[in-house]
Amino acid sequence: MQDKAPRPARRGGHHIQNICVYCGSGSGTDPAFAQAARDFGRALAENDIGLVFGGGSRGLMGEVASATLAHGGRVVGIIPKFLIDVEQALEGVDELLVTKSMHERKLHMFERSDAFVALPGGIGTLEEFVEQMTWNQIGQHDKPLVLANVQGYWDPFIELLDHMLRHAFIRPGLDVRYHVVDDVLDIIPTVDRLLAARPATADHGVPLDKL
Repeated sequence: MQDKAPRPARRGGHHIQNICVYCGSGSGTDPAFAQAARDFGRALAENDIGLVFGGGSRGLMGEVASATLAHGGRVVGIIPKFLIDVEQALEGVDELLVTKSMHERKLHMFERSDAFVALPGGIGTLEEFVEQMTWNQIGQHDKPLVLANVQGYWDPFIELLDHMLRHAFIRPGLDVRYHVVDDVLDIIPTVDRLLAARPATADHGVPLDKL
């Protein structure tokens, strides 16, 4: 179910254009969470990989996006109109797409991204990442899914998935494919390796109007 053996990305020659990051609109209790977000934002910029995120300036969302921008990276924010003030839409992004609903937001994030990463976050982060896991499970896409398990934050969730597997609610033919990294600097090599291994003729995603 898990994979913890990343290999180095090919700087300047990787397969990744954009990575979607789900994470908290708060910073959490551990300063390591914000540092990890900043480190990942810098890594995206240094590897010329665009960030797709929820558009807010608060918490870990703001940290990862601001770090990406500060190091010369590309950032696309996607935010519903009703959350612009609540999440304080980040200024200075390359593109800010304002949607009518959460559903539309998530669909655009799916369309724009080659992979999905969950940094620490709350129920919204979990819901968005689990939705992508579900779409993968039922064959709607094969884009990589990575849990950034900073300071063991996602350990209880990983244990829950293992619990579901032990009780046969995750069963053969409905495997949940995800990958765990403890260091955010392993995310890009992991995603690059997974994208490189996909068949060139595979259907990697469902068009927006078909979902």
